[in-house]
Amino acid sequence: MRKTLLAGLASVFLLSTAFAHDGVVHDNLNDALKHQEETSPNTLGFPDVKGGDFDLIDHNGEKRTSKNPDGHYQMVFFGYANCKAICSVALPRMAAAVDVLKNQNIEVTPLLITVDPERDTVDNMKEALAYHHKDMIGLTGSEAALDVAYKAFNVEKSLVYEHPEEGPIYAHGSFIYLIGPDGDFKTLMPPILSPERIAEVAKGYISGEKS
Repeated sequence: MRKTLLAGLASVFLLSTAFAHDGVVHDNLNDALKHQEETSPNTLGFPDVKGGDFDLIDHNGEKRTSKNPDGHYQMVFFGYANCKAICSVALPRMAAAVDVLKNQNIEVTPLLITVDPERDTVDNMKEALAYHHKDMIGLTGSEAALDVAYKAFNVEKSLVYEHPEEGPIYAHGSFIYLIGPDGDFKTLMPPILSPERIAEVAKGYISGEKS
């Protein structure tokens, strides 16, 4: 049931974005679905996520694992700072959901794990992500270290094409992941949900474990 629901939500998301996926615009929904399935198959269904630790570098140059040093829950999205497609939807909604929760005295840290480490560097991620939320943390690292994170959350990425002005355009996973303060995976949410609904789902897990 849950797999079917999320697959349907992913289809609705493609429909609502004029059949666009990572900078590629399609004439109809079937072409868009086919392209997304070919370039990022795990975004159409419910991925088999086990979660796990990662060992990356944040945009301040500090080491960061999946465990939150502040003891807060975390929302994680895999993308890249200058993405004009799904990131431009998911990151603002994740940021807004974090603010909804903060207004209820629930602290959640928003994280972006890059799929484009060549451009998302320690030096330039902070300014780009602050546009979405002042507390958003960008994570990068070596290819091997990032691959550990991708595999932990069953995220695939692929280069779609080289844009003459914007540079490489990637297809990548589109879910927002909720992980606990200890780094344990809790659930995932498609970015077509409203910030209020994302916050509601997250709060259900956070409140349930604190009660």
